[in-house]
Amino acid sequence: MANVEIPVAEADNLGPAVVETVTARPVFGQNLFDGFRQAEFRGFNPDYKIAIGDTITLQMWGAYEVATELTVDAQGNVFIPQVGPVKLQGVANKDLNKVVEKKVRSVYQSNVNLYASLNATQPVKLFVTGFVQSPGLYGGFSSDSILAFLAKSGGIRPESGSYLNVELKRGNKTRAVFNLYDFLLTGTIEQVQLQDGDTLVVNTRQGVAAFNGLVENTVQIEFTDGEIPLKDALQMVGLMPEATHVRIARNQLTKRSVDYLPLTEAQNVTISSGDEVTVVSDKMPGTISVAVEGEHSGQAIYILPYGSTINDLMARLQPNERSNLKAMQLFRDEVAQRQKAMLEVQLQQLEQTALSARSKSVGEAKLRQSDAESILQFVARARQVDPRGQVILGQNDNRMDVMLKDQDRIVIPSRTVLVQVHGEVMFPNAMVFDNDSNINDYVNASGGYSQKADQSRVLILHRDGTISRIEYKNGWFNKGLARYDVQPGDEILVMPQIDPKTMQYTSDIMQVIYQVAMSAAVVLSL
Repeated sequence: MANVEIPVAEADNLGPAVVETVTARPVFGQNLFDGFRQAEFRGFNPDYKIAIGDTITLQMWGAYEVATELTVDAQGNVFIPQVGPVKLQGVANKDLNKVVEKKVRSVYQSNVNLYASLNATQPVKLFVTGFVQSPGLYGGFSSDSILAFLAKSGGIRPESGSYLNVELKRGNKTRAVFNLYDFLLTGTIEQVQLQDGDTLVVNTRQGVAAFNGLVENTVQIEFTDGEIPLKDALQMVGLMPEATHVRIARNQLTKRSVDYLPLTEAQNVTISSGDEVTVVSDKMPGTISVAVEGEHSGQAIYILPYGSTINDLMARLQPNERSNLKAMQLFRDEVAQRQKAMLEVQLQQLEQTALSARSKSVGEAKLRQSDAESILQFVARARQVDPRGQVILGQNDNRMDVMLKDQDRIVIPSRTVLVQVHGEVMFPNAMVFDNDSNINDYVNASGGYSQKADQSRVLILHRDGTISRIEYKNGWFNKGLARYDVQPGDEILVMPQIDPKTMQYTSDIMQVIYQVAMSAAVVLSL
């Protein structure tokens, strides 16, 4: 087990961050009371002891007929006409019919049948206090669980209340102590019959430690006696299958120390209040899986040693006569995630700019509002775009030395003589490559530019993932100078123009449009 001590003077920057993390993390069991706020318990436990105020339904037939509801009076009795008082206080619900029948038989030996059942338990009011959200007096029934009353008070305060020490007091004595973790983990809780005037007290929480990383529940857990075996705590929060090691930041001493150990040693370790536990996966990869798609004659998945390069993959690949290896493409999930994150930053900035624009007049304010609505719709569409995550290999001499990662995807395009045109053209289409045609020729063959097209900005996506950005003025294309940029298999993307009304957002919008087009090969219009 590795142990590192960090002096307090050197850990000043770490301390507040740890406190903030622990405080913000939810508490194990914090959502326990959500399910009790809308439901009421109407069933009756067979062991429930009949109490003063309970209502009994009695039916008798035969020589003597009765159908009535009887309330247990202050002496604990119910009075049956022609029979007399019957002592029911303290009688178990399961024995109710037997006790009533015995009394009736003392008067009517035969020809009288009966059925008695508990109809409604006594309404009670309990004081709920201590570390709950809203201490006060709450009504319910004597058969209710304490969880129902805790829910009515808003539940336990997660930052200060205890889930392990909830007391039910009757008079000056403690009637029962509840550990709510028993209910959370095993579904067991003591069923105590409540009485009018009982008090539920949620005491202050005890030791607490925070868990994050590869656990099923990133929460704080509470424990008694100042410490808990690490293996018990991990069982509560749940481990993910890939977890191998645990890092324990111990914060209760004058020096902040860090322990790092494999999970196999967890049974010999305890954690204390204030510790922060991070579960990680610390294992060297042995092999990686790479998918190969497109034009080739080999298998779809290749298992390679960790550290393999594209060149190592090529030694096992089986290209055919249609494979265009020069245009080979590499796609990676982490690149797609990064592209998505960068796009989200741009969209948030655009959103903020549109919503915070100031106007000098009422008319300008209405115009800005209309622009903002259009921009927000554009932002919503842009958020639905999924970047491809392409790693640009190009024709660099070192491209075959790129190290592959697990779950990488290699796409080998087939040889083609087609050129695709899409974006702001009248009829997006694919057409045969012509060495004598320039960009305008391909656009004209697709019906020409649409009314929303920005004819001065065009992107060309080459098969190998590289991108050419073509800008021209004064008929630059007509001179044929852009012919060199179009090759067989390329995609021509015509960018949209921005409405002059949104001039103050033009640069932000164009940045998003270009980012989407380059990362996802999609053109969005405002």
